[in-house]
Amino acid sequence: MKKKMALCTPIPKKQMDIIEQFCDVTICGELKHGKGNVTEDMTREECMGNELVVLGDEYAGADTITAWAEAGMKFMGVAKGTPATVDYDAIDKAGLELSYTPGRNRVAVAEFNIGLMIAAARHITLSSTGLAKGEHTGPAVDDIYDVPDVKNVTFGPLDEKHPFVDYGIGFELYGKTLGIAGYGAIGREVAVRAKAFGMEILAYDPYCPAEKIEADGAKAVDLDTMLAQSDIISIHLPVIPSCKAIVNKDWFSKMKPTAYVINTARAYVIDQKDFVEALQNKTIAGAAVDVYWQEPVPANHPLLSMRNVVCTPHMAGLTTDVDGWSGSMMGDEVIAYLNGEPRKYIWKLKK
Repeated sequence: MKKKMALCTPIPKKQMDIIEQFCDVTICGELKHGKGNVTEDMTREECMGNELVVLGDEYAGADTITAWAEAGMKFMGVAKGTPATVDYDAIDKAGLELSYTPGRNRVAVAEFNIGLMIAAARHITLSSTGLAKGEHTGPAVDDIYDVPDVKNVTFGPLDEKHPFVDYGIGFELYGKTLGIAGYGAIGREVAVRAKAFGMEILAYDPYCPAEKIEADGAKAVDLDTMLAQSDIISIHLPVIPSCKAIVNKDWFSKMKPTAYVINTARAYVIDQKDFVEALQNKTIAGAAVDVYWQEPVPANHPLLSMRNVVCTPHMAGLTTDVDGWSGSMMGDEVIAYLNGEPRKYIWKLKK
């Protein structure tokens, strides 16, 4: 007799062909209704009574998980890098292990992170937005294709009307020091890419062996060293209670006044008031952020109007490739369970 499986996130066909030999699969959650169209009550009802429940971005609190466990759930998976959408204590209390997909979007976030670093260092978004708004443009012309025969076309003399004066002259990443706060899957991918740009990498992660960090050409250091010596600090801390608002005025006071902060992790780890004040007071030079304390970010949030801050709307972790990586990892977890084999990606409760 086949097992019953509730599936809320895509798994590649090659693995689904194997899974369907063992399971009757019911499509549920966002895989059925679309992104953002599912409530926890809907998820609870649709997934009830299945031995295997595989979630994507759906929420499952303690009551939901307890109900599923009582109804016979023995396998639970969440196809996320950090499964913050489910109640870990309830899963543990039910005597279950939680499969997840660590590093599923590590390349997507790392590439975006490098993009934010360049955008902040070279004032790309500030100048691009300014030009689109009509700053530093010339008068309209009748025929844009009728141009003077000038070989060295420039914006003119470096005076008060020049874009460099308005937007500032940026700096190169080459030769600068990048501090990595949290040397997990994404932090490592950022470090390796930044190394290719000719940056020196200082990594702070008390839970990561120094030899693992240094095998990548980075240097393992303590927190104060990373803060004091880095030109850019990239945040890659987990969303766990001990990291809540850990990046605060104490951190900013130890940083160079010319330093930038890049955050593609979660705003949860940064003290909002301290961050805003450090940027307003020029305690630090600037920042680039993809995540906020509320999303969508409130229209009147001060970060949005700061010329020394690059803001993007939580785009770093999503590409057309991520679901494939995530689904493949989760597919392997399901198949291992069905074969009675040890699973590779088990979430360890962190506090």
